[in-house]
Amino acid sequence: MTRFKSVILDVDSTVSELEGIDWLAAQRTPDVAAAVVALTTDAMEARVPLDAVYGRRLSLIKPTRTEIMDLASAYIRTALPGVREAVSVWRDAGVRVVLVSGGLRDALLPLSAWLGIPALGVHAVDVDYDATDVAVTVRGDAPLARAGGKPEVVRRLNLPRPILAVGDGATDAELVPHVDRFVAFTGVARREHVVAVAADEVRSFAVLTPLVLGS
Repeated sequence: MTRFKSVILDVDSTVSELEGIDWLAAQRTPDVAAAVVALTTDAMEARVPLDAVYGRRLSLIKPTRTEIMDLASAYIRTALPGVREAVSVWRDAGVRVVLVSGGLRDALLPLSAWLGIPALGVHAVDVDYDATDVAVTVRGDAPLARAGGKPEVVRRLNLPRPILAVGDGATDAELVPHVDRFVAFTGVARREHVVAVAADEVRSFAVLTPLVLGS
């Protein structure tokens, strides 16, 4: 019997060291990269809502499908120590593990496969590509591209309870009223306003596993 039946993981700066959109921006000019990093930081620090910056960042970068696949490889290369082993242990114990991220779904699917999480357990942002394979727009309603989107997605998932959510940013902290426990992951970035609302603060997956399993 595990302490939690479901675990929700953020990806950027939690499962991986990367902020994916910033990685894509780094493929552009320094001016574009700096502008995107500033927008990302504003959103993660809750100075502006995510929906105010998401489409703007995409339009500044105009990432190609090839670059997004390169990002997928980068996510795996920069995965946090022990995350793959931790997810395997949790799943073997019967815990349902899902990724809920404001990242690009196409970049996260290879990472989820590497982690052993089925594609149906990946909840992220889909984009549409133009005739030259440039990602030009967010597809559909895309709740994870706006503030308040993570709680909306988690409510729809109807995950088995108790639920543990783990993340580093403002959109992750929005889950506090909707899960049974929220953990601030600070192994990559420590944001005071996120830590302030969290029940726990952890810096590694080695520390997280006993919390998930109740051992």
